[in-house]
Amino acid sequence: MASLGLAWQGAANFSDIEIDHRYRLLVGAVSDYAIFMPDASGYVTSLNLGAQRIKGFTSDEIIGRHFSVFYTKEDLAAGKPVDLLCTAATTGRAQDEGWRVRKDGSQFWADVTITAVRKHDGTLLGYAKITQDLTARHRLSELEGSASTAALVQQARENEKKRIARELHDDLGQQIVAVQMTLALLKADMSSASTERAGAAQAEALDDINHRLENMTSAVRRIAANLRPALLDDLGLDAAIEWIAQEVEHHHGLRVQCQIDETIGMVDERAAITLYRVVQEALTNTVKHAHAGHVVVDLSTNTQGYQLRIQDDGVGFAPEVAPRQDAFGLLGMRERILQRGGSLQIDSHPDAGVCIVASLPFSASEEAVPAR
Repeated sequence: MASLGLAWQGAANFSDIEIDHRYRLLVGAVSDYAIFMPDASGYVTSLNLGAQRIKGFTSDEIIGRHFSVFYTKEDLAAGKPVDLLCTAATTGRAQDEGWRVRKDGSQFWADVTITAVRKHDGTLLGYAKITQDLTARHRLSELEGSASTAALVQQARENEKKRIARELHDDLGQQIVAVQMTLALLKADMSSASTERAGAAQAEALDDINHRLENMTSAVRRIAANLRPALLDDLGLDAAIEWIAQEVEHHHGLRVQCQIDETIGMVDERAAITLYRVVQEALTNTVKHAHAGHVVVDLSTNTQGYQLRIQDDGVGFAPEVAPRQDAFGLLGMRERILQRGGSLQIDSHPDAGVCIVASLPFSASEEAVPAR
């Protein structure tokens, strides 16, 4: 009863506090959310304990500073803080998710809501900014996405193994069987009485064997080149791209025009295979899906790195119809480029073809190598 009486007394005392002060006490005690009150220009006028815990600033360190101090350099360059305030002032509320910066420079994934605070006459007093740290949830989502991508990668590898096994069985396997049968017939003929007719048959059989062996040699070279072209190691990236363009033209009748900048120097091995695979996958997709007649492959450099542009004149697709997430061709290209610190963009419109633009930065060793 004593404790109940104290609780009642505490409640009675709390009710005696004026409403505005009660509100400030309540907000100040919240520790799971960072709550700021920027003025109409975005300068912080107050913050709660949660803001100090999540952001790492004390009241003395942050009050009077512009709230844009919490944003990354990229967001500042894009003008995001100002845009969010403008949206909140216009519509009453702005919401955003993204990386934010703590006092020590570390980043966390934040869910942010900014609400405009106005007087009764509509005059803008400032903003209430509520931030929740969702880094753990975001990391979990990234891990789930990585697991999904890994599954797609594994499936792509299995499909590639299946394709190679089919080529070995259907192409090389059948030719080997045919050679064995021809040899068996030749042996039977040689065991019989030697006649002029038998000699002609043996010569024809030997010619057939020689022809089949030539086909087998070509098949082995083709399969090996698809796995990794020797030209890439022997003559460089430009020769390998020219070769795959000629192969596509020869086997599929698709005209491929290569425009490779002469200023491209010695290409780092990892960058070379990355750019080559993007070209290979893009041309494969064009053959399968684009119904195109002409493709331009343009490779050049600028001060930062390589610029690869692949444009076809096929059927394209509507911008709102994004490529399927399980379309591993496009996903594989993007993953290869991102792993090397680059970027890849895909632009398309119906009946206007598809344009793939990849940017890949130089490695430290490449920056020091002069163009050949």
